[in-house]
Amino acid sequence: MFKRYLKYKFLFEELVKRDYKKRYKRTILGMVWSILSPLLMLTVIAVIFGNFFGRSIEHYIIYLFSGQVIYSYFLEATNEGMLALVSNSSIFSKINVPKYLFLFSKNVSALINFGIILAIYFCFVAFEGISFTWQFLLLVYPVICLILINVGIGLILSALFIFFKDIQYLYRLFTQIVAYGSAIFYSIDILPQHLQALFYCNPIFVCITYFRSIVLHNAVPDLRLHLLLAGYALVLFGIGCWVYKKYNYKFLYYV
Repeated sequence: MFKRYLKYKFLFEELVKRDYKKRYKRTILGMVWSILSPLLMLTVIAVIFGNFFGRSIEHYIIYLFSGQVIYSYFLEATNEGMLALVSNSSIFSKINVPKYLFLFSKNVSALINFGIILAIYFCFVAFEGISFTWQFLLLVYPVICLILINVGIGLILSALFIFFKDIQYLYRLFTQIVAYGSAIFYSIDILPQHLQALFYCNPIFVCITYFRSIVLHNAVPDLRLHLLLAGYALVLFGIGCWVYKKYNYKFLYYV
């Protein structure tokens, strides 16, 4: 695997550069949009829902930002991943290269944006007067799990999108359900106990809960949350790899 990576290392790096440059091509502000977009959305949501939920949730801006930063990364990585194969079909239909490189490059580009927004997020955390403790190092764990989740879903979507273009519309509806089911701007404590359990079926909610537990409550999540998040990551990544391997040889006939 490592030798295969070295063989295509140059191509992969060029794909990442191309995807990132293409995102801001012919824009005046360029990479600044990576910062402005989530901040503007954060402001809008805070103004709309702050009066309803902000009074009962301590550090509501950080609570809200924790959900938004995770969900935005998930949304960008999976949407870009879905289009990765179709948008690069002119390349792999002529040259024999591993097709997963196109998906990985999209994910790296989204990960760079996530890193930029995460830096702004920690600035907000410091401004709110929240202390940085050793537990913050554990945030690497949900980030790694989220990367595997995004790649796994991206592999599934990119394969399905080649055969069924309708998947983009179905996925748009699905992500809206995920957004409302991630408790980004509200707390599940306002809901009955039996409904709260349903939220843990959503891996994005689990990841957001992990972040909030560390940052807002200075508490390490229990073992069940660790295992649940790891389970989602491994299962989705495994299914993605299986789907890609099963239909890989058919891609050229449909693009």
